[in-house]
Amino acid sequence: MEDHPELICAYRLDGTGYGEQLDWPTARNWPAERGPIWIHLDGTNRNTEAWFRQYSGLNTFHIDGILASETRPRCTGYEDGILLNLRGVNLNPGADPEDLVSIRIWIEENRIITTRFRKLMAIEDIRAQLEAGKGPLSTAHLVARLAARLTERMGPVIEDISDQVSQLEETLLGDVAENQQPMRSLRHKLVDFRRITISLRRYISPQRDALNRLTQIEEPWLNEMVRGRLRETLDQVIRITEDLDEIRERSLVVQDELMTRISQRMEKTMYILTMVATIMLPLGLLTGLLGINVGGIPGAEVKWAFWAVCGGLGSLIVIELWLFKTFKWF
Repeated sequence: MEDHPELICAYRLDGTGYGEQLDWPTARNWPAERGPIWIHLDGTNRNTEAWFRQYSGLNTFHIDGILASETRPRCTGYEDGILLNLRGVNLNPGADPEDLVSIRIWIEENRIITTRFRKLMAIEDIRAQLEAGKGPLSTAHLVARLAARLTERMGPVIEDISDQVSQLEETLLGDVAENQQPMRSLRHKLVDFRRITISLRRYISPQRDALNRLTQIEEPWLNEMVRGRLRETLDQVIRITEDLDEIRERSLVVQDELMTRISQRMEKTMYILTMVATIMLPLGLLTGLLGINVGGIPGAEVKWAFWAVCGGLGSLIVIELWLFKTFKWF
C-alpha cells in the first residue's frame, strides 16, 4: 500500500465474517468469479481517478459521480450496479461534527468500491469487524453495515445538541438567565445550535431518501435480510431527522422567550429612564429660570433663599411621587 497511496484497504469477503486483506495489484485485477471484494480508495489521490477511468470498467458518468468534490446523499440504480453517496458525522480530532464527511459507494454483486476524501470512523469499524471475523458477509451486507454505523455515530451528536438546547430552556424558563449568564452569551449559543441543526439536516434528510430508494431497488443480491437491515437504519435516520426538526422548533421557542426577556429588560430600563426624566423635568425648568443671568431674580439678596429653593424642589419631588402612586404609574 505504501507503493500505491491511492489504496486505503482491500478485502476479500469470505462469507463467514472474515476478510482477507489484499494488496493493490491483486485487488485491482480481481475477477468477479473469485467472490466478493471490497476496495476502499483515497479520493484525494490523483492515481485514484486514473485507475477508475482506465481499469475500473465503469463509464464516465459513474466515475464523475463517484469522484465529485461536492455531493449530497443520493442513490441511483443502473443496469450494472448502484451508485450510493452517504454522509457521516466528522469525528476526527479537532473537527466540527456538523461538518459531515461524505463517502461514495459503487455496488455490484461481487464488488464494492468506496472512496473517501476525509477519514471516516465508520470505515475503521468495518475493518475491525472483518479482522475479528464479525464483518459483513457480502457486498450488500457491507453497505447495510456501513449505513448502520454511519447512523449510529450520528445519534450521540444529535443527543448532545438536544441536551444543550434543554439546558438553554431550563436557564431561560427557570428565570435565572439574568443572574447566571448574560443574554448575549445565550443568544450566541442559540445561533450556534440553529446553525448546526440546519447544517446537519441539509444532508441527513436526503440521506433518508437515499436509503429509502436503496431498499426499493430490485436486485437479486439485495436479499430480504439486507433489506431488513436497511429498513432498520432508515427508521433510525427518520428518527434523527424528526429529532432535528424538534430541536429546530425548540430553538424557536427558546429564541422567542429570549427575545421576550430582552424586550422586558429594555422596557424596564426605558420605564426607569422615563420616570427619572419626568421627575427631573419640572426641577430643571425651575432651576433654569432661577439661573438666567438677568435682573429681578427673587431672593437674589436673601441669604436663606437658596435653602428655601432646595426645600421647595424637594417638596415638588414628594408631590410628584405621590401623584405617580395615585395614578398607578409605578
